[in-house]
Amino acid sequence: MSSRVPLSTKEDLSIAYTPGVAEVCRAIAADEALAAEYTWTSNLVAVVTDGTAVLGLGDIGPKASLPVMEGKAALFRAFAGVNSVPICLDTTDPDEIVETVTRLAPSFGGINLEDISAPRCFEIERRLESTLDIPVFHDDQHGTAIVTLAALRNAARVTDRKLGDLRVVVMGAGAAGVAISRALRAAGVGDIVVCDSRGIIHSGRQGLNSVKEELATFTNPSGLRGDIATALRGAQVLIGVSGGSIEESALSGMAADAIIFALANPTPEVAPEVAHKYASIVATGRSDHPNQINNVLAFPGIFRGALDARATHITEAMKLAAADAIADAVGDDLAPGKIVPSPLDPKVATAVAHAVKTAWEQRK
Repeated sequence: MSSRVPLSTKEDLSIAYTPGVAEVCRAIAADEALAAEYTWTSNLVAVVTDGTAVLGLGDIGPKASLPVMEGKAALFRAFAGVNSVPICLDTTDPDEIVETVTRLAPSFGGINLEDISAPRCFEIERRLESTLDIPVFHDDQHGTAIVTLAALRNAARVTDRKLGDLRVVVMGAGAAGVAISRALRAAGVGDIVVCDSRGIIHSGRQGLNSVKEELATFTNPSGLRGDIATALRGAQVLIGVSGGSIEESALSGMAADAIIFALANPTPEVAPEVAHKYASIVATGRSDHPNQINNVLAFPGIFRGALDARATHITEAMKLAAADAIADAVGDDLAPGKIVPSPLDPKVATAVAHAVKTAWEQRK
């Protein structure tokens, strides 16, 4: 933390601290909306985790998760000029997490939920969204979904397809898989099949939790049943967000000119060299291969735009606008090995922020 005004004289102190700050406090007490103008909340995000789903490491606890949250805070600042504070909570109870974040919320302009395991993450986000009047965004869900949708838009362009004509198989029904499925539906993909560790999710399957029951209402229109190989037969797209692995024999049933996004880190569901045997476009979550699907393309600009717009929540239109902005940022470089911009491209966050802010301002 550093001061934006000099603090070298008694007069400086009287303005920056007491008695000067009393005037600001009175103004905010009379109109709480002024807090965004006169305090740091308009540029401050809480990065909140319980350490239960950290990267590919799993449930490693709050203390071990702190380096990831610190890295996230550094990315917020570097790519979008957004300040953030890592907050690692020593509880996995949804009620306690919601209560804690709700009580902390007056100090922040937005809440970035991070690395909280499914299905608790859905409930926590939903309850916070309904309680708070600032944006709440679970990046493992929506950040992944937004960048994946952007990549798929461009992959479809490269292969001369339309999103609405694709049959997409999503392997993984955790936070990312559920959010990707919802984003694809919102973008116009009509044929989505989701697989978890037990196979294809369908409305007649026993033992589905409430989130998977909802997935079954809008996915798998053909009523497929069976394993991942059955799901992939004739599919144009595979999106892996599971941490598992897929046998090469299952890939052989995919349509020609397939698109494979194997996004598990550090080990993709399909090794890139194997994926290239069956797909014309391959993406991973790794930085050492082309087409890295990385959330840093989304979350800095999304929060920058939401904070600048003084948005009270993140709408579906804002998410779709962010995906379009990321896809368009590739520009004339669009190619099978370049379906998303570089995570280090400084123009991306600016473009995403503008798109998100505009979407909020144009909402009905």
